[in-house]
Amino acid sequence: MSQFSIPEPPISGSEEDSLVGSLDRQRRIFAWKSSDLTSAQLRMGIESSSITIGGLIKHLALVEHEYFRVRIAGKPPREPWSSIDFELNPTWEWHSAANNSANELLEIWHDAVKESREILSEVCKKGGVESLAKWSYQDGRTPSVRRFLFDLIEEYARHNGQLDLIREMIDGRVGEDPPLEFSF
Repeated sequence: MSQFSIPEPPISGSEEDSLVGSLDRQRRIFAWKSSDLTSAQLRMGIESSSITIGGLIKHLALVEHEYFRVRIAGKPPREPWSSIDFELNPTWEWHSAANNSANELLEIWHDAVKESREILSEVCKKGGVESLAKWSYQDGRTPSVRRFLFDLIEEYARHNGQLDLIREMIDGRVGEDPPLEFSF
């Protein structure tokens, strides 16, 4: 398995290991449910919704990038995000995903997850999940890394539910956990 494939959080571990393990589990489920699909299948959605698997992939890549690179590490955004005016086009990642191939979308997401894990590893070595982010709300409150980990777990869990519905419609893939041999 790759460095991103942790089947589940530790049964009895530290807060940090439990949070990271839970996030990695949600990432692994997401990777499994969005794998082995064509570009056309990634553009499919449920009739009453504009959500597609490709849009979910690109959205979660943006969330990873925004939370870890920009908010936690305090680094400037990079492409494909830095040239987008999200105030003028707040749903850009959702609709622009239709212009990307399956390989491009998965590469964007994998790269974002890889950078997120590197940043989180450094933060945890220096001060742990109680460390404060480099970013603050307009009112001056600065969230901890712990808070962002909870936010990301919630984000993945919500989108994994949406992905479940679309993936079952495409080819019947159901289930909560990928097979143990699955890696991404």
